[in-house]
Amino acid sequence: MVVRLLLIEDDFDLATTVGEYLSAKGHDVHYAYDGHQGLELGQRQAWDAIVLDLGLPGMDGLDVCRRLRTGTRSETPILMLTARDALEDRLAGFRVGTDDYLIKPFALSELEVRVLAIDRRARRSGETQLEVLDLVFDTKTMQVHRAGVSIAMNRTGMLILEVLMRASPAVVPREQLVRIIWNDEEDDRDVLRTHIYHLRRAIDRPFNVALLHTVHGVGYRIADVRKEA
Repeated sequence: MVVRLLLIEDDFDLATTVGEYLSAKGHDVHYAYDGHQGLELGQRQAWDAIVLDLGLPGMDGLDVCRRLRTGTRSETPILMLTARDALEDRLAGFRVGTDDYLIKPFALSELEVRVLAIDRRARRSGETQLEVLDLVFDTKTMQVHRAGVSIAMNRTGMLILEVLMRASPAVVPREQLVRIIWNDEEDDRDVLRTHIYHLRRAIDRPFNVALLHTVHGVGYRIADVRKEA
């Protein structure tokens, strides 16, 4: 799969190294070296994905991401690069709308895999039938089945399930899930926890393999983790 990519990175040597590697893999790479230029190019043109450095001159990556998410290219997948590995720094990126995070230094092969993953998730966001292992959710008919068994759930449960299945196997941060479902970052943590509890009872408890997983301190994911063992 060839990706048309905007790389927003002020470290010229790093940008060159990343760009040359991805170009050699067949991807179409374009560059911006500060926040203002990155925002302008990100809004003006269509991209399959944007790789965005957090520490940029002029306008930092958080501001660039926040503004891109409110513009005409609001659905473009964004992978944020940063030298900051604190949990709060990563959560700050997810709050403004980044799709994934990669800590410097990183392997170029991992960067490509992550870019392809967020591009693939974006491309399938229009799909109406979502599948993870034997769990199937038809978003057109709003019917959920697992192993051929029909599962009933309320509207909020279905919304949470759709977000998690579209992102699978990636983790969806709690703050991002709250923002998507309730359009609010100041929720009661117990509300989301209660919905997750009922969703887990519906899609996992009657079956042999658990698909809904809590990533403590971060969020939730739906995935067959046996493949990762």
